[in-house]
Amino acid sequence: MTPLLTTKGLSRSFGGLRAVDGVDFALMPGEIRAVIGPNGAGKTTFVSLVSGRIQPSSGMIVFDGADITSLPAYVRVRQGIAYTFQITSVFANLSAYDNVALPVQRTLSDGRSKGAVRAGVMAALERTGLAGRAHMPAGQLSYGHQRLLEVAMGLALKPRLLILDEPTQGLADSEIDNFITLVREIARSATVLLIEHNMPVVMDLADRITVFNAGRILAEGTPEQIRENAAVQEAYLGTAP
Repeated sequence: MTPLLTTKGLSRSFGGLRAVDGVDFALMPGEIRAVIGPNGAGKTTFVSLVSGRIQPSSGMIVFDGADITSLPAYVRVRQGIAYTFQITSVFANLSAYDNVALPVQRTLSDGRSKGAVRAGVMAALERTGLAGRAHMPAGQLSYGHQRLLEVAMGLALKPRLLILDEPTQGLADSEIDNFITLVREIARSATVLLIEHNMPVVMDLADRITVFNAGRILAEGTPEQIRENAAVQEAYLGTAP
């Protein structure tokens, strides 16, 4: 099977800091891949490079066989890459419905069809458990529900690759259980790449785990392999969960 996403020698420097340093990475279609590592390891910079939010200093990004290294973020969205931010980026004064309607309209050949927009919006809100809050201003939602609203906005784009940056941050335990179910359901039709610090979630969800440290990949493997990796334990896990 051909990887959906690969990076080759991907690097990004900020002044004297090498935030991402020569990363070779491959993600298979339909996979749930977790990216973990200590703070400052380069995880968010890496997914920002993949999504096009920032440009690399060197290296290549290939998505579905095409070189997308120089493409802007909005073009990557059209090609099927959706990214939810580490810090919520919802439109606080708009309702949850209207927040999701914006990306839904981008997926429709006729974005003015109210029936098609409504169907797309409510499908995304129902998948994330927010249908009952559709008409609440996004700024009045709890932080956890704002995170889920971002996921709904990402799903509304019908992505082939959904990148989630710290998606369970601010979620209650019961919401985390529902989120795990949601990601598994998403993976039936999309590939999922998530940065996550909640190790029980990572170990439960991920098919494979990539561990970053100091801008480089320290290790990759199944949850069991990562749990038993001595270098990973020393750099990040400490006592294995």
